[in-house]
Order: sequence, then structure tokens, then C-alpha cells
Amino acid sequence: MPSSTGPSIDTITEGGRVTQVGEGQEAEETSPPVVTFGAPAVGEVLAERYELVEHINNDSAGRLVWRGVDVVLRRPVAVVLRYPGGDSATEMLQAAVAASRVIHPNLVGVYDAIDEADRAYVVREWVDGQSLRELVTADGPLDPARATAIGSAVASALAAVHATGMVHGNVHPGTAMISDDGRVVLADARTDGADSQENDLRAVGGVLYFALTGHWPHGEAPLHGATAGHGRAALPDAVRDAGGAIAAPRQVRAGVPAYLDDLTMDLLDPEIAPPSSDVLSAELNRLDIPADEHFLEQAGPLRFTADTEDEPSPLAAAGGRKVALGIAALLAVALVGLLIGISALGDDKDHGKEPVAQPSSSAPAAGGTSVPAAPVRKLNIQDVRIIDPDSRDRAEVRDAEKVIDGDPNEGWETQSYRNNGKFGGLKDGMGIWIDLGAPHTVKAIQATLSSTGASAELRAGKNEFPSSSKGDKDLVAAYTERIGQPFEDHDGTTMVFDGFNPEEKYQYLLFWITELPEKDGGGGWKLGVQEITVQGS
Repeated sequence: MPSSTGPSIDTITEGGRVTQVGEGQEAEETSPPVVTFGAPAVGEVLAERYELVEHINNDSAGRLVWRGVDVVLRRPVAVVLRYPGGDSATEMLQAAVAASRVIHPNLVGVYDAIDEADRAYVVREWVDGQSLRELVTADGPLDPARATAIGSAVASALAAVHATGMVHGNVHPGTAMISDDGRVVLADARTDGADSQENDLRAVGGVLYFALTGHWPHGEAPLHGATAGHGRAALPDAVRDAGGAIAAPRQVRAGVPAYLDDLTMDLLDPEIAPPSSDVLSAELNRLDIPADEHFLEQAGPLRFTADTEDEPSPLAAAGGRKVALGIAALLAVALVGLLIGISALGDDKDHGKEPVAQPSSSAPAAGGTSVPAAPVRKLNIQDVRIIDPDSRDRAEVRDAEKVIDGDPNEGWETQSYRNNGKFGGLKDGMGIWIDLGAPHTVKAIQATLSSTGASAELRAGKNEFPSSSKGDKDLVAAYTERIGQPFEDHDGTTMVFDGFNPEEKYQYLLFWITELPEKDGGGGWKLGVQEITVQGS
């Protein structure tokens, strides 16, 4: 009988479309002979579930890559097969099991891993799109805003991987994928302990450098293992001076902001200790702000946040030599952007837009001058996770990212429960954990639901997201501060929590569902959360 060992990650591009073939370090290994006897055929169904539709390619490690369909869930999948199974497929299957433990919107989803002795295969998410390598090769270097967005997504994926104690070990432009809908995912993790988290972070610098210049910095210390093989060796080497030193992005092309140039070079400098992945993710996420959500310096090539709170940059606190100067420059431009933004918004008649609510002035400061309060705006939610301390099916904790994707037609939903709306008596509740990235004054939180009749409350705490079911229980126990008003048997599909203490600041919140509504027509109790937004300053 086939043995399922859990869910992996691999991908490459062909002709501008993601063709799901692994590349990078694993592809650098000597290719074993491909066994053709008993090879799979179009229409074959593996494990009574995964129908093979099209043979895409064979990677240089001898694995067969197919496009398939999960006939149970009716979704496209990528199937990566290796001949034979057993001991020769151990590393691939172990990597799949490790990768399956990390669920994140910027990581390729892994669904299954099966060993049938004569062959083994991994089933994972099918991604239509391009790798960063293909994108830059075809269209040239990216503008700073897009490069920052891609770097932010890669760093966010690494933060999730590193939080488990694992290492990705294979970050480069061939494994940074951009789907047709704009989603950025990191693929082909090795997770075998042969690399280090520091090298993962150095590789983020390499991804930024490549996105900005079209060249790959093959530095020995910054980019371990990038000297040979199918994936990275095919990239143009970095521009260098007579002494062999890498030219900074601003020396290669015009228009790269100084602080982004400094950040990239700091990550590639072996004498500067990189920040942790969560700190790097927070900083890149802070730079990657949607234009309609913040006051901006419209003249600049990057999107700047106008956050004027007196908080030091986390990268500066981490000891970056050049980054501190870059962030100081960013804050200076951000202040100018704030003034420009407020001035522009004051004349909303010309633009046909709804006026932004202007806060009242605070108590007069020394000398009788009024100090304006920070403007209320939509806050950027850095991360969301599903908290389910009593779950027996971890499939219910997926799709959390859909509650902050801006699409109210798509969201996360619970399973259907029988007997009653108290989760069938099986659990006390479920929740959505929210990370705002940094402490903020919260004005209001809105949750858009799929149906009426739900009960919920909002809680606050200091705990970060746990990595196990026991951790879920600990987090719920720690989140005892109930903020805003509770909603019991709410008869609408929109819950708005407000009335927060303006003197308090929050980073971590928990939207806790206590009772589900009955489905239309009966037959169980279920709730979907379509969208969550946070307003504050």
C-alpha cells in the first residue's frame, strides 16, 4: 500500500509560465538515470486521487514533473515523481514533510507525499506565472517599488520558515515565483539543515540585487552554494570593479533609492550581521505600502509611509551600518509626504474623493501651540493566522490570508458543525489572530461575515503566533483582555468594534468566534469571515 508521509516544494519556469520543475541546489546534484519502465501516463490516477494531465518536464535530479488534478477537491496540482522510491527518495519526502508544517501565503502549498517503493511523489500547489529570473530576463530590471514588494514577500516567507527553526536553503530568482494574479511565493525549499538562516537572509539581498540590476551577486560568503548548477549559475554575474568588489545597484542603474541600495548592500556584506528574518520582513513590509492606504511622497520611486511615531527602525536597532542612514532619509521624505498628502486631501472637491477624517487637536503644548493627533487611516495587517486550540483537522486553519486580501467575495470559513452553534459542543471557539507589525492606536475594527446570527468578541494580548496546537491553547489563555464591545447573536453581516482607549496601543489582536449561525436551510452551523480591516494611527 502507498504510504503518505505528509506534504514539498519545487518549481522552474518555461516560456514565461511556471512549469513547476525544481531548480537550484537540488538540481545541482548528479542526475540519476530516469527509469522509463512503468512510467506514468496521461489519465493515470495516483493514490486513487491525483489524475495526471500533462508531463511538463524532467528536472536535472531525474524527477518527473506533471500537471495534474486532485479529483476529490477538483483543483490543479503539481506532481513531482522520483524513480525509484524508498531510500533514494528519502530526502525529497523529508523535505516535503518539513515544508508541509509551514503554511504561509508566500510559500508554495504542499498537499501530499507518498512512497510506493518503486516510485515516490510529492503533490503540491500548481502555480501559473513566472519566476523572478524569467521576469527580469524577459523585461529587464524591475522598478524599486516592485522589487521591494517581491523582497518583502520573500522575507515574510522566510520569517515563517525560520519561526519553526528550519532553513529554506534555496532562495534565489528561480525559486521566487510571481503568479499571474500577482502573488509572490517562495518555492523549492531544501529544509535539510545543510544551510543556515543567515545565508537565507543574505540571499534576500541577492534577490533584491537581481531584481534591481538583472545581475546575481555570486559572493562566496553572502550566497552560499551559488557557484554552479542549473538555477543560479545561468544568471549574469554581478557587475564588479577592478578589485572584484560588487558594484552597488545605484552604480548599475539610475533611480534606485539610497536607502534601498544600502539595505541591499548591507545584506550582502559578510561583515555586517543581518537582522532576523522577522525584523527584515517588518522593515520591507513597512516600505511596501499600498498607495491608497497611506499618505505618500508621490514624486518618489518608492511608496513611503508617513508614520511619524517616534519609533526607531528595527533594522537600525539591529546594528546595520548603512541602513540607519537610509531609514533616516526615509523618515525625512515621509514627513514631507505627510504634509503633501494632507494638503492634497484638503481639496477633495477637485478629486471627487471622500474627505479623510481629520482628528481634533490634542491639548495645547508649551507656548499654546496645538499638536495635531496622528491621522486615522487603514492600518496594514502584517500577518493573520487561524487559532483553533481544540482542532483535530488542521485543514480548518488554512486560507487565513483571504480575510485581508481586499476581496469580500472570498474569505476563510469554518467547517460545518452539527447539533448546535457552539461548534457542536466540540470546542469553545475559534479565532483569527492579527499582527499589525508594531503597536498602534486602534480606532475601529470591522469584520465582514458571510451570514447573520454569529457571536464574537475581540481580545488583545502580547503573545506572538504559536507553532503548535498546545501553543494555540496557551495563546487563547493569555488573550484575556477583551476590548471593544462583544457581539452576541449579531443580526448583521458586519461587526464593527470601537470605543477603544486612545491611550492604549495594540499590535496583536484576536477576533474570537464564540457561536456559529445556522446555515440557510438548516443542516448545520457554519461561518465565513470574508474580510477584516483595522482603522487607527
